[in-house]
Amino acid sequence: MNAARAEISQEIHTPAKLMSQLLDGLQEGAWLLDAQQLTVVYANAASQTLTGYGSQEVLGRSVLLLAATPLQHAFWSDPLNWSEGAQFVSEICRADGMLVPVEMRVTALDSQPCYLLLSMVDKSAHERHETVLGELLAEMRATLESAADGILVCGPDGDIRAFNHRFSQLWTLPQAILSSRDDAAVFAHLDAQILRSASQFTLLQDTPGLGLPDLSAPETSEVLDLCDGRVIERRSVPQVSRGVPTGRIFSYRDITAQSQAAADLRLAARVFESSLDGIFIADAACKLVQVNPAGRKLLEGLEVVGRDAGTLFATDEGAVPELSQLAQEQWEQGAFWEGNLWLTQAHDQRCAVWLSWVALRDGYGNVVQSIGFMRDMTQQRFAQQRIEQLAYTDALTGLPNRMSLIERVDAAIATAHVHNDMFSILFVDLDRFKIINDSLGHHFGDRVLKLVAERLNSLLRPADILCRHGGDEFVLYLHACNAEGAASVAERILTEMRRPFLLDGLGFSVQCSIGVAQFPRDGLTLSELIRQADIAMYRVKERGRGNFSFYQPQMSAGLLSRMRLEHAMRQALDKGHMSVYFQPQVHIGSGRIVAAEALLRWTDPEFGVVSPAAFIPLAEESGYVVTLGAWVLEQSVQEAARWHAQGMFIKVSVNVSALEFRQPDFVERLTQVLHDSTLPAQWLELELTESILLQDAQEMALRVHRIAELGVGLVIDDFGTGYSNLSYLKKLPISKIKIDQSFVRGLPHDEEDKAIVGAIISMGQALGVEIVAEGVETPEQCAAIEQMQGGYFQGYLCSPALPSLQFRQRLREDAYGAPAYTISSEDDPSQPGAAS
Repeated sequence: MNAARAEISQEIHTPAKLMSQLLDGLQEGAWLLDAQQLTVVYANAASQTLTGYGSQEVLGRSVLLLAATPLQHAFWSDPLNWSEGAQFVSEICRADGMLVPVEMRVTALDSQPCYLLLSMVDKSAHERHETVLGELLAEMRATLESAADGILVCGPDGDIRAFNHRFSQLWTLPQAILSSRDDAAVFAHLDAQILRSASQFTLLQDTPGLGLPDLSAPETSEVLDLCDGRVIERRSVPQVSRGVPTGRIFSYRDITAQSQAAADLRLAARVFESSLDGIFIADAACKLVQVNPAGRKLLEGLEVVGRDAGTLFATDEGAVPELSQLAQEQWEQGAFWEGNLWLTQAHDQRCAVWLSWVALRDGYGNVVQSIGFMRDMTQQRFAQQRIEQLAYTDALTGLPNRMSLIERVDAAIATAHVHNDMFSILFVDLDRFKIINDSLGHHFGDRVLKLVAERLNSLLRPADILCRHGGDEFVLYLHACNAEGAASVAERILTEMRRPFLLDGLGFSVQCSIGVAQFPRDGLTLSELIRQADIAMYRVKERGRGNFSFYQPQMSAGLLSRMRLEHAMRQALDKGHMSVYFQPQVHIGSGRIVAAEALLRWTDPEFGVVSPAAFIPLAEESGYVVTLGAWVLEQSVQEAARWHAQGMFIKVSVNVSALEFRQPDFVERLTQVLHDSTLPAQWLELELTESILLQDAQEMALRVHRIAELGVGLVIDDFGTGYSNLSYLKKLPISKIKIDQSFVRGLPHDEEDKAIVGAIISMGQALGVEIVAEGVETPEQCAAIEQMQGGYFQGYLCSPALPSLQFRQRLREDAYGAPAYTISSEDDPSQPGAAS
């Protein structure tokens, strides 16, 4: 080693001490290498700090001691790489095994190098600084890209320095422009999307218009309308470095929704002020904060701001202080509160309103306000009360109808289960009343029924109820009445009915038969009790009439004949004993047939002609009405299709029983029948009774709407004889109403019948539905209906129900000959035979 040092001294003609001082004075690490062996002959003090190897420790060791990468091994393996010197950045392996980034420089000390000088500069701090800068730059880029607004950064000359993805997305920059980095193309694209107004969009300083704001200008803001309907808000702020403006940053935000919301708010304010319905706004605690002009008019000057909105309203029973709580319960379920109420007015007055109360929620789903909509329903309420009164009373006698009876008896049954009470049901049927109708006319018979109702009602206590069950049948509910009391009432009825009646100077007598059933011995429901009382009444008739009888279980033996009838009925279709007849419906004005009602007829070899009044109830009780109804529907639709094929375009109307209509697949079967027949749906009508629509009202309403969507017309049959509140008329797509013949029978002389028929016709006109009067038998009745602006009638005056072949012939006559029915202008409606 000493020889080597001496050799160095000789080669470079420098004393060893001077070389040592020169290398040790360097701040960078330095190794003097033997060019042939690539071994260390000298290491300065700075290299020890950098490499971790001591100056004496490293002497004679290979430079590959520091090689940490394949690149360094390759470099030192080839003298061509370092013979003329080299400089590069790499990593060295310290004595402790750590890798340190360094800038290495290899210098040959002569042309035929015997020695190489390897100098190394620690780059660790530099790399850490670059890493920090890189991370900071990445964070800035990520922040720019994650911004919800579009960002554009421009230099002092208006040149584009940067923009984020949201900016290109907001302005729909084409890929070609993004790739070209053409600032002018970008600005032109932006400018083309702006609707021209008082200013133009541009960022180029040398372009007139908005221009680039002064770099030192404060924040600016502008709203831009785009050609595609969007609204963009542009804000700009100066970019400052060390107090000197270096550019400008522009942010773009799509405020279309906010702009639309503002427009909606302005529209809502106009609606609020101009609405014909009263509207109030309440806070989260239901305290009133604002009322629109229509609402103030309803309140008639009553000051209500600050009051609990619920305290303004009441029901028929009185105030409902918990109304606000009830509304909030509905809001919690995601619904709204609505209903008929009375609104408090000034001077202790009130008016009927329909209130719809809805909640307004914030972004977290919390109720912050509520809005109430009040529609003045005073006139409608009075009209509805009148209609409900009619719905709960028999139109002819003024007695409670079946609806009233059902409600009263259901309440009695509910109470009886608790207190073990009993009550009695009497079924009263007038004997041979048909003789009065046939001999003196239905009008006279109706007047007799009124007299009978008055006598029967006079015998009852306030807690009892008398109901006209239909025709000449009455049902009596005797409250808390045992067998002895029921027998006493029945005797009194028979005695009272034996007294002669006097009407229009004509004296006559009316006898009745009475059946008695008792709760709970004979039945647990009203229908069971009426059925048992009806059986007992028929037993009285079988034994000579004019008496009464309690129901006995053995009386049901008389049902055997009904069983035989039912058995024959179930075989009648297969044996061809049943057929469909058609009765015309006539337009009064033209006298033309416009529709036909399909009616089932049964002629049996054993029973003869069986009245529908006998077998239809039996079919309904047994469930066979579903089969009969499906067959009648199919036959009727096929027959109507034949009419259309022959150029006779009229509607066919088919009755549907409650049981048939409730079948789950009814709508599907109806659709299939129409499809198989090719009859357009608008030429078919289905006749439903009011009771069908009121039982399971929600489900039935859905079914009715599905049928209406097919195009099939919906007709209310026997209108006025049910017990509805008529609210379904405004909710369901009804196309036609048929006035029950019991109201038509008294025309034109019976004032009550005229009032009822006129009311129904007026109601139908208001609702936009057709009105058909059933059971029209005389010209006087037809003329009365026409005078009341009724449009259609059906009955014997035109034709009874006809077999299909005869009906087709009648249609041909109607199409090519005289109208089916006419009223002469010279006819006197008061005289029989006025119609031709």
